[in-house]
Amino acid sequence: MAFEGLAGRLQETFNKLRKKGKVTEEDVNQTMREVRLALLEADVNFKVVKDFIARVKERAVGQEVLKSLTPGQQVIKVVNEELTELMGGKQSKLEMAPKPPTIILMVGLQGAGKTTHAGKLAKYLLKQNKKPLLIAADVYRPAAIKQLQVLGEQLNVPVFSMGNEVSPVDIVQKGLEYAKQEHRDVVLIDTAGRLHIDETLMNELIQIRDVANPTETLLVVDAMTGQDAVNVAKSFNETLGLTGIILTKLDGDTRGGAAISVKAVTGCPIKFVGMGEKLDLLEPFHPDRMASRILGMGDVLTLIEKAQANIDAQKAKELEQKIRKAELTFDDFLAQLEQLKKMGPLDEVLGMLPGMNKAKGLKDLKVDDKQLTRVEAIIKSMTKEEKLHPEILNASRRRRIAKGSGTTIQDVNRLIKQFEDMKKMMKQLTGMTKKGKGRKGKGLFKFPFM
Repeated sequence: MAFEGLAGRLQETFNKLRKKGKVTEEDVNQTMREVRLALLEADVNFKVVKDFIARVKERAVGQEVLKSLTPGQQVIKVVNEELTELMGGKQSKLEMAPKPPTIILMVGLQGAGKTTHAGKLAKYLLKQNKKPLLIAADVYRPAAIKQLQVLGEQLNVPVFSMGNEVSPVDIVQKGLEYAKQEHRDVVLIDTAGRLHIDETLMNELIQIRDVANPTETLLVVDAMTGQDAVNVAKSFNETLGLTGIILTKLDGDTRGGAAISVKAVTGCPIKFVGMGEKLDLLEPFHPDRMASRILGMGDVLTLIEKAQANIDAQKAKELEQKIRKAELTFDDFLAQLEQLKKMGPLDEVLGMLPGMNKAKGLKDLKVDDKQLTRVEAIIKSMTKEEKLHPEILNASRRRRIAKGSGTTIQDVNRLIKQFEDMKKMMKQLTGMTKKGKGRKGKGLFKFPFM
């Protein structure tokens, strides 16, 4: 889970601060020492940590903080604001050319995931009602062109290619002419991976940039490489002049040093983060939401957006009525787990809920295809009455269900426990939706797993 290690350390530190009725300057200094260690352990750049701590301390020991009614919360508020600013302050959106086509040049090291993320970005643009074209300009990696063509077929997006015997510069030039002829409004150029110390390949990339004159030059970099990712970004930015960064594998980066350091070190904003292997697991990067996640405050807005994009609103409405009447059944539970799975890894989804990292029974809940198959088998082995009234599931009934579903009694007990935990979470979320109904513009979507 993204930032898991850092988030755990920071939340533990701030919990101590919250418990204090009065906060002194020494309390702030002690808290900042712990925050400093947590950030350094998360592989955040040393200079970035030093400047960050200095700014927070300067604000946190001010009269308006220490003499407030809730000084501990005020310190945390300062940390949240400074962390948000450190990661870019506000969302840096994809720039669109005033006159189509918008040209996006994808660059990065070998194995960073440029081709896959060119496909992910194409899917994201399709959802924005754009007509993307993919240009296969990686002529060095075996099967790179084929990989892009397969992605293009999956997305129903055209791929321009001239094989691997032609110069990448010529391919890009011809590809741009083709894009104009076909009236494609966004062009994604997939280039070959290279080492930032490889002068020949970097010079070729400069030639491609000069021919393409891209609106966006996006560096695709692996978040799990920590400060190496930051150094790579700095090098590419100095050579090419990047406009944005796509951080891949953020879902597997428990430290988060690259995400926190890269904007401060390079001046280049993170525009997207890859949160998994599937083509739809690409998220716009929101510094304020990410800071909230790190500090355990959740990220309800992203959760709502995921729900709106992936869930059948009519089914969600029907389920809401059942919940209000306390009529939730095991069939509903199965249906909602399947819909929830569409929103991404469940631990990531739960991590967006305020305080949910502490919820017993839900913290380590994971759902995969095999587990869903077991859940389905268990539920289908129940009688209609048992599905409607789970409270009647005594020991003998559980043994029968385990035998009928080819699972163990422990599996059945675990499912029943998760069902009860889910109902508790739904009750909490129902209250959240009532409070959020008046939000400007959209209102708050009824959570599909409530």
